[in-house]
Amino acid sequence: MYYIISCIHVRKLYSVHYFQYMSDFSFPGESHNFWEFIYVDSGTVNVTAGRRHLTLNRGNILFHKPNEFHSVHANGVVSPSLVVVSFACHSSCMSAFKGQLLTLQNSEHELLADLIREAQHAFKGRMDDPYLQHLVVADSSLAFGSEQLIYSYLEQLLIQLYRRNFISRLPGGVDIPVPENTGKTSEVYTRIVQYMEAHVREHLTMEQLCYDNILSRSTVQKIMNETCGCGAIEFFSHLKIETAKQLIRDNKMSITEIADYLGYTSIHYFSRQFRHLTFMSPTEYASSIKSLSDRPE
Repeated sequence: MYYIISCIHVRKLYSVHYFQYMSDFSFPGESHNFWEFIYVDSGTVNVTAGRRHLTLNRGNILFHKPNEFHSVHANGVVSPSLVVVSFACHSSCMSAFKGQLLTLQNSEHELLADLIREAQHAFKGRMDDPYLQHLVVADSSLAFGSEQLIYSYLEQLLIQLYRRNFISRLPGGVDIPVPENTGKTSEVYTRIVQYMEAHVREHLTMEQLCYDNILSRSTVQKIMNETCGCGAIEFFSHLKIETAKQLIRDNKMSITEIADYLGYTSIHYFSRQFRHLTFMSPTEYASSIKSLSDRPE
């Protein structure tokens, strides 16, 4: 027998809102002793979080820790659409979310959409009512299991965000712990990886990487080898192929278009690189069980 460990356990749900505000909307602010996040589904808003003043754009999600004062204001130009969810969670790893401004990926966006959909079944009242203080359970056959699914989707969302943002993953499926050194080495490693992600469609050379980041070759190689166990260009090759795998799963571009999109000189070179790192061709991957298992649910 094995007792399943819950890394993140949501204990209570206080509110689930989907707001569509006018461009001049302004909420003066509040604080409460539970967690809350705000997600921008469209538009732009200005948010106060404690002593910080932030601008959130479409796709951004911001977490407010318990007892943190927060307010939100539209920018006077664009009418925003916002998701606001407040909940109680005392799991220790939630400390990583304090004040974090993150961006949702497709699978996370779908989890949030599922959560909203189930909340519409589960509770009475309008989700766009900012004055709704208490959730009232709906008496509907559609509500069967909705509360359980809401907790499940919320916990899945938090777990996925934690995995992606607070545990670095080497492309190819090997987990690499976030560097314990929170000083200069960690900052430089993060800067290198972010630079690579921003230039994933290019043919990146070691010289360009070092020049643009004002780093010596020896420094880059030392940091990458110590942190992820491989060289910088090898890491970049993995990153390009992982991006290609995601594009194949998205099924919106042909293999040739993906190769061109990612800056490969030819479809043949792309296929060789793909096979070298995944042990199958792009076409084989597209029709494989591996592709299906990699696909976000």
